Amino acid sequence: MKLYDLAVIGGGINGVGVARDAAGRGLSVLLAEQGDLASATSSASTKLIHGGLRYLEYFKFRLVRESLHERALLLKLAPHLVRPMRFVLPHVDGTRAPWKLRFGFRLYDWFGRTPGLPGTRALDLADDPAGAPLNPGFKLGFEYSDCVTDDARLVIANAIGAREKGAVIRTRTRCVSARREDGYWQLVLQAGGSREIVTARALVNATGPWVARTQETILRQKAATGVRLVKGSHIVVPRLHAHDRAYLLPNDDGRMVFAVPFAGGYTLVGTTDIEVSETSTEATASSEEILYLCKAVSRFFRTQVKPSAVKWTFAGVRTLVDDGRKSASQITRDYRIESEGRYGEPPQLSIYGGKLTTYRSLAEKVVDRLKSWMVVGSAWTSGEPLPGGDLGAGGVEELVASVEAVHPYIAASLARRLAQSYGTRVWTVLGDAKSAEDFGPRLVGDLHARELDYLRREEWAASADDVLWRRTKLGLNATAAEVAALKAAFEASPATQPAA
Repeated sequence: MKLYDLAVIGGGINGVGVARDAAGRGLSVLLAEQGDLASATSSASTKLIHGGLRYLEYFKFRLVRESLHERALLLKLAPHLVRPMRFVLPHVDGTRAPWKLRFGFRLYDWFGRTPGLPGTRALDLADDPAGAPLNPGFKLGFEYSDCVTDDARLVIANAIGAREKGAVIRTRTRCVSARREDGYWQLVLQAGGSREIVTARALVNATGPWVARTQETILRQKAATGVRLVKGSHIVVPRLHAHDRAYLLPNDDGRMVFAVPFAGGYTLVGTTDIEVSETSTEATASSEEILYLCKAVSRFFRTQVKPSAVKWTFAGVRTLVDDGRKSASQITRDYRIESEGRYGEPPQLSIYGGKLTTYRSLAEKVVDRLKSWMVVGSAWTSGEPLPGGDLGAGGVEELVASVEAVHPYIAASLARRLAQSYGTRVWTVLGDAKSAEDFGPRLVGDLHARELDYLRREEWAASADDVLWRRTKLGLNATAAEVAALKAAFEASPATQPAA
């Protein structure tokens, strides 16, 4: 029976963040995820690394400051996955007064002073290119800085980092029970048709929208924190404008809707806030939510978006700490870490709430809590790049140029996609390839057999959906024949777990 210092249940951004942090502090770590990494909420975000501008209205200053601090760190630690973007907020008559917006933006800029991220400026939308794709009548706008990311790949990078520090990452592995016995946690894990028992000195429940259910059904404990489950849905439509800025749109119901350039030729629109009573294994966008987002974006853009134009939809359920607010949009996005375990008992920590941007600082606090029960090394994740993030001063552009120079037979678009997806791990993907033939058959888009082998060997990819929608976004343009070819490639050889 294998003994670990720490067992983590849940392979979303918080779970892999905790696993990486703990493994880097000298703990032996096992992470069990019942599906694919980032297969739920952590791949269904609006893909933003941001401070949360609207949280200022609710006086969540600590959360905004922490988020902006983490935004600056992630720009340095994962420059291939996190990149700056300018956002445009058109002012709508009858909403927040311009002076209030100016004050809020000044506060946001002050909290988040970061080299390379310009401050806020006012725009004359009648003259600025940002006004060109908008409907007539918008005169004043504000442009500010935040960042965008590939959320699923950020999870994968943390999982790789955890493995490099010695953690064991087990996907498609469900924890069916966990109980204290003889001073340890005893976990029963199920993978396929087989079961295994492991023990751990401590346990972290990082199951996101299932945190309360896991607490009650797997751990047999009452959840210590009240939660509310809120579904956020998104739509992806053909690109609404030619420039590279995003939009923050104040909808007529008081909510804010983002319209963000996405995957080259598309715009990502989201999100909704629909309170739900429970979460299934796969949340979906309802027809009402799709219509809501289409109407919201059509209110601002000259291009009128109808549901028939929607290329892709996705949805995720967020676990929010119940702070008593009536509106789901107003519930805090802050997190809470609950510790449980009397003196002499192995500890159990549960993570409630949180947001993509603050996963690193949250993980650091979780592992710090373990110091009351075991010897834990010093915090370290604020100073070490994520795998692939050690780009140097030249950044992604220099890496793209290097890939093109070493592999001149690669199309420029492929070189860029590989560099932005994998960072310096692109050299592991390319391996000893000397010609286009060494990439093997093309399967879907510009993904060839060599890249698929890497994804299966190094990144836990075990199905076509893992590749099409999480490791890449090639599913957006994939043909039926390409999807069939990718599925056939998986069926041709058995699935394998990457080596620990």
